[in-house]
This record gives sequence, C-alpha cells and structure tokens, in this order.
Amino acid sequence: MRLEIRQKIVAICDKKIAAKGDKVNVSFYAFFSNKNDDPELLMEVATWWIQQHQLDHFVKATTIKKMVLDNR
Repeated sequence: MRLEIRQKIVAICDKKIAAKGDKVNVSFYAFFSNKNDDPELLMEVATWWIQQHQLDHFVKATTIKKMVLDNR
C-alpha cells in the first residue's frame, strides 16, 4: 500500500486505541470518509485486507497497526 494510507491507518488505529483501549476493532472502512471519493485507494486497501491477508471484516486495531508498521 501507499505510504500515505499506511500513515493514515496507523494514525486512525492510534486514535481508536486511545479512545477505546487495546481491544477495539476496526474494519478497512474506518480509514475512509462515508463518500467513495477515491475508489482506487479504497480497492487498494480492500485488496490488502481481503485478498492478501484474508482478514475478517473487523480486526483488532493493534493487529492492523502492527501489520502496517511491519510492512506486511
């Protein structure tokens, strides 16, 4: 994934963890506004989430953050 979305994912995970604790879950939709204003980026993240890693719809934010920071 692009660096800009990786940074955004980490920032959003950090925000959710700070607000709700280490057990909070996120979906890949958490990283986008309610508008589909960048379909290519949405598909890039969806491909990483669904096809590449076969993740469930909701995953712990700590797990996603670690995966992104580890560049997986």
